[in-house]
Amino acid sequence: MAVVTGATQGIGKAIAEGARVGVNGREQTDAMTAVVDSIGGFPVVADVSSHDEVGAAFAAVEQQHGAIDVLVCNAAYMTMLPFVDHEADDWWRNVDTNLSGTFHCIQAALPGMKRRGGGNIVIITSEWGVIGWPNATAYASSKAGLIGLTKALGRELAPAGISVNAVASGITDTPQLNVDAQDAGLTLEQMHAEYAEQSRSPDRATRGDPRQRSRDRPPRLPARGDGRDQPGA
Repeated sequence: MAVVTGATQGIGKAIAEGARVGVNGREQTDAMTAVVDSIGGFPVVADVSSHDEVGAAFAAVEQQHGAIDVLVCNAAYMTMLPFVDHEADDWWRNVDTNLSGTFHCIQAALPGMKRRGGGNIVIITSEWGVIGWPNATAYASSKAGLIGLTKALGRELAPAGISVNAVASGITDTPQLNVDAQDAGLTLEQMHAEYAEQSRSPDRATRGDPRQRSRDRPPRLPARGDGRDQPGA
């Protein structure tokens, strides 16, 4: 039995499609109901940044459906601002959702995996956690933390037959891309075009920052966005 966090849209929704899984979201919304109905799954309502909510939700899953065999930690939140303008509360929301949220979910699922003698944990991190990105310090830092978590936890849990792997996704056309476009002062269509152009470059190091090529366009808008259900980069 599998649970996918942040599965009401974007990458999480795509992962959940085609299998009967527990669909996690912060609230019971129409989007969650639609995904659950389409895959014949079941809702797992919890804000992953809350240790208590995750613990209660995962305990209910185990009671009703059995131990979790596969956990995909995908839920994420991202805002983009210059580092000096980033308020502490919002910085910690990035960390609390992306890094601590993954901690909460894995910790809640592990007892059942250990009782069953094994399990699989997949952590969706980001290319930005590897290379960094302007105005995304909180998000990139939290995603870099997930890479470290994957490496350390993989070593710790391997003797128990539990695998821990990470997927560092690159630019993906999900709702979170709106946050990136807003920060660059581009429309979503312009951002699509910029990244499509970059994708044709075989060398990542030669690709430019869309913000540099947007100087002749209208000034950037205040860049606060909520892409909490999936990582967009």
